Amino acid sequence: MMSISIKELVRPNILKMEKYASARDEFSGKAEIFLDANENTIGSPSGRSLNRYPDPLQKKLRRAIADHKNISVAEKIFLGNGSDEAIDLIMRVFCEPRKDAVMIFSPTYGMYRVCAEINDLRVLDVPLQEDFSADTSAVIKTAQKEQPKIIFICSPNNPTANIIPAEDIEKILSNTNSIVVVDEAYIDFSDTPSWICRIDDFPNLVVLQTFSKAWGMAGVRMGMAFSNTEVITLMNKIKYPYNINDVTAEIVLEALRDPEEKERMVRGIKQQRDELMRTMEAIPVVREVFPSQANFFLARFDDADAIYRYLANKGIIVRDRSRQLRCSGCLRITVGTRAENEKLTGILSQYQPEDK
Repeated sequence: MMSISIKELVRPNILKMEKYASARDEFSGKAEIFLDANENTIGSPSGRSLNRYPDPLQKKLRRAIADHKNISVAEKIFLGNGSDEAIDLIMRVFCEPRKDAVMIFSPTYGMYRVCAEINDLRVLDVPLQEDFSADTSAVIKTAQKEQPKIIFICSPNNPTANIIPAEDIEKILSNTNSIVVVDEAYIDFSDTPSWICRIDDFPNLVVLQTFSKAWGMAGVRMGMAFSNTEVITLMNKIKYPYNINDVTAEIVLEALRDPEEKERMVRGIKQQRDELMRTMEAIPVVREVFPSQANFFLARFDDADAIYRYLANKGIIVRDRSRQLRCSGCLRITVGTRAENEKLTGILSQYQPEDK
């Protein structure tokens, strides 16, 4: 394993800067009267207790997530406005604009490239192979030559829905001097364990998860990053002071009190996924259905553009990924309810080329 020094990877100005201290940072004890944050002390027209600023470090919520994830130290968790905030902050902690680079494996989640371009960073793209597996040797060789500050690994990957095997990720972690971000937005739908259990083994490992997918709370915008306390402290150092509002925090806390409901939904989605994929494979217009470890899958068609327009005209919207690398002719299809899936397959079974 290569020796990693987090401080040597961090932007010097980030190490030197002082964190903004809000009123809620400066006093954390018990008191009866708070006159320190210039809040409206009377209340809110909404009728809810929203006149006070939220906890900038979300201590109660992070502790609840730590208990749920079996993490002993809540300080190993960062909470953000979706995973996208964490992606952007990781770049801002470690990457110098117009100097540093990040690495991605196309086709993959588009926000890695977007955030890199916003931060004026080079993007090193080591494409997935034809079977959507990572070219681990090429990744390590390129990383050792180009020294990207961050390597993003989406697993299960979006849009291909496949897992990057643990042995491949471990090789990358052990043979590069980069921060390795394993994005597990869809891990709950997979049969493989999360990398959260390995954050103490690799100082350069950051794991991303979200409440948007398996928890069914895309509307609250809550993402999570898990790493060692040094990395998480740096992310909290540069985030906006009150990035998680009280309404979002309370909704997530409420959901965490009933984790079995989330597990029930995941089981149902996985069952529907497998049934839908089997049905899709028997439809004449479908050329190929790719394996999935997510709540979506890729399907290849002879004329993806025509099929997309046909479905849209019938009121069904899927995602056209046919212009992404390795995805020629592919549509990405999210697993719906049983009724939605039956409608989709029924309409596809009726497709005739002249319908386009």
